[in-house]
Amino acid sequence: MTKQEQKLTELLQPTVEASGFELLGLELVQAGRHSTLRLYIDHADGVTVDDCAVVSREVSAILDVEDPIANEYLLEVSSPGLDRPLFTPAHFAAVVGQKIEVKLAIPQDGRRKFKGVLTAIEDDMLIVEVDGKPYRLLMDNVDKANVVPVF
Repeated sequence: MTKQEQKLTELLQPTVEASGFELLGLELVQAGRHSTLRLYIDHADGVTVDDCAVVSREVSAILDVEDPIANEYLLEVSSPGLDRPLFTPAHFAAVVGQKIEVKLAIPQDGRRKFKGVLTAIEDDMLIVEVDGKPYRLLMDNVDKANVVPVF
């Protein structure tokens, strides 16, 4: 998570929680002069499109006042979906035994992308088995991770 994403999380989490939802995490994706701020919310009863709209309105009001993003941006509020994004150690712990996809910030063993079964978490390391070979991935080096849905 970048420093700006951390600041945005700290700014927006209280608003999302006050609306009755959990802020799973957020992504700020830059594309030229435009950016997309994507929030992932969850609730024990699930998340509807109307729920996303409510959170979007509340978060937009905070963003309009605080103005933490310098350039133009699009705000997206989403449920985690089947390919649930993983942001925190607790998120990873909840999916041990499931197939995940991990993109690293800094390459390891000559690669940045790993898709395999999360077999364990040891301290600050994810143990991901890819084609029968275990890889120890530093959590702080994870740029993006999500569950791979199995159909």
